[in-house]
Amino acid sequence: MKGIITRGINNIYNVENDKKIYECRIKGKLLNDVSDEYNPLAVGDYVEFEETNNFEGLITKRLERKNCFRRWNMKGKCNQSVVANMDLIVCVASCGNPPFRPRFIDRVIASSENVDILIVLNKCDLELKEREIERFELFKSLGYDTLLVSAEKDINLDSLVQKIENKVVAFVGQSGVGKSTLINKLLGTQQRTNLISEKYNRGKHTTNFSILLKKDNLTIVDTPGVREIMVPHRDPVEIAASFPEFVSNSDKCAFSMCTHTNEPDCEIKRMVENGLINEDRYESYLRMIESLSLQGPKWKGSSNSTSKARYKMPSKKRK
Repeated sequence: MKGIITRGINNIYNVENDKKIYECRIKGKLLNDVSDEYNPLAVGDYVEFEETNNFEGLITKRLERKNCFRRWNMKGKCNQSVVANMDLIVCVASCGNPPFRPRFIDRVIASSENVDILIVLNKCDLELKEREIERFELFKSLGYDTLLVSAEKDINLDSLVQKIENKVVAFVGQSGVGKSTLINKLLGTQQRTNLISEKYNRGKHTTNFSILLKKDNLTIVDTPGVREIMVPHRDPVEIAASFPEFVSNSDKCAFSMCTHTNEPDCEIKRMVENGLINEDRYESYLRMIESLSLQGPKWKGSSNSTSKARYKMPSKKRK
């Protein structure tokens, strides 16, 4: 039998087949051809399974994925798939409470493999600073689809529906940005929400597992909110490929596999110094690259070690 995973908790998975839900475990506890992952299965994965009892079964195989959203799991010291086989990743940020954090969005983009991104800025009734507005608008200029909404004020929710209807989408975001509140408004569900920590001005975790939810022509995966996200362990060149402004100019670098960190005659560094590439975006990239050396083992596919002292931009006056 074949089905799609709609929820997974403690190695117990809900698998939907022909509108029936089976509670399944992995047969033999390990899946063939799946290794070096914190969890071999994620919501959205298509699997083969054997029915054992009434609405119970054993998963025997994970079918090929078309894409996934992965992050580095500090506890397991390996990559963790959060969702798979999505048509769209909806990255939810907020204008305030918690504050707008564009570098988190950068990391969501870098953690999304072979899938389109929609950047949704919730709580748009709150005011952003000019520098924050410029940073948000930069995403649109780089080719990403963006949308301002307010779940509380019902602003632009119809536009959001138009962008996600008839697709399988995953909502990803920091704790407290209103991700579950948005989903509740769209689907009429009662996903648990929580308040913001006044002491730290950041969200508290509410959703602690991914779950696939449906209503009419909407199919949404609500993923656990996190305070921070570490990019998955992968080739630094692949991380650079998630920055469109790097891709379109990297052919001018002296080295074909340039990581834009310590190499001489790097076009990307030159453009940053000349103000042609956003300095904060570049700093965001450097921090991702630096984090790879903390994840170990070191990436062996590149001649440039990420453990070297990272490139520092020359001091200059900010505009």
